[in-house]
Amino acid sequence: MELAPYRIGYRRGWDRHFDKLDAETQRQILKKIEQMKSPIVGRGLHSSEFRVEEVGGYRIVYALFEAERMKSINFVGSHKQYEKWYSSL
Repeated sequence: MELAPYRIGYRRGWDRHFDKLDAETQRQILKKIEQMKSPIVGRGLHSSEFRVEEVGGYRIVYALFEAERMKSINFVGSHKQYEKWYSSL
């Protein structure tokens, strides 16, 4: 039995740090986001609703909506930016 792929959505402001990255890093992150359409689910982010994928020193944080088969990208940035983002929750 094959699972249906996930749709990818983007929350407002997800690209705040992404837009400042060099083109090669952006390409790698977008490639990972494309791979996230597969049914594999990333690691949980402590006791929050979010999950995390890593691309080198960068983090992609998303919310998983299983019923809608959707992953909503909330944040993309470096590990340091990610720590600051997480502490603001």
